[in-house]
Amino acid sequence: MPGYNYDSFKTEDYDFDVESGPKLGQKAPDFALTTSTGAPHNLLDFEGDFLVLEMGSITCPLFQGRRKIMGRLEIDNPRVAHAILYVREAHPGVDIPSHASFAEKSACADRLRVEDGETRLVLIDDFEGHAHAAYGAMPNAVFIINANGCVVFTSDWNNPSATRSALKALLAGKDARVKSYFRPVPPWVLARILGRAGKGSARDFFKGLPALIRANIFKRNLRILFNKPQIAPPDSAC
Repeated sequence: MPGYNYDSFKTEDYDFDVESGPKLGQKAPDFALTTSTGAPHNLLDFEGDFLVLEMGSITCPLFQGRRKIMGRLEIDNPRVAHAILYVREAHPGVDIPSHASFAEKSACADRLRVEDGETRLVLIDDFEGHAHAAYGAMPNAVFIINANGCVVFTSDWNNPSATRSALKALLAGKDARVKSYFRPVPPWVLARILGRAGKGSARDFFKGLPALIRANIFKRNLRILFNKPQIAPPDSAC
């Protein structure tokens, strides 16, 4: 993926109008990855009825603002596996720049575990972002995958309330008829994460903010509001 690890955030790096990851009922792509502790791990090698897979990075305010809620979701559902796919830095700055090597990417993933106290399994995508591309390349998408390796719920932006409702339905053997609206994080979370990334991160974010609002709060949420939610049975075989 040429230019995958961008040095500064631009809305042109994402296609907010097209969902290009695996669709409901389709087989989830599997990849041989590395954990934040350096161990090999296949993405679909999990125990439990489902896997909740979330995309994230330490410079993504949406991901960081949802971590505590997603951590509680893990604790409340022992029958479910949870994992993070560590992807490119969403909003790099001078203090947390874009990855120049896989070693730098691994170091950032380990900071998520050690400094931020992340308890979920952290899987590191390769330097070029091949797994991220296969899952749609959005910075904070979420997928629920069943034991057959089939996608039974997906949202290109993780809304923890919707993810929790979908998982509850799936565990009860029901279809996840859930609408997952985009919801921004509080301003103080945004300020903390962009400030940690360093100079340049906030500038690039606010430069793209009007386009982000238009694409996600208005266009995407209205599209979800007026469209019937798509479903896949919890026991889908793909």
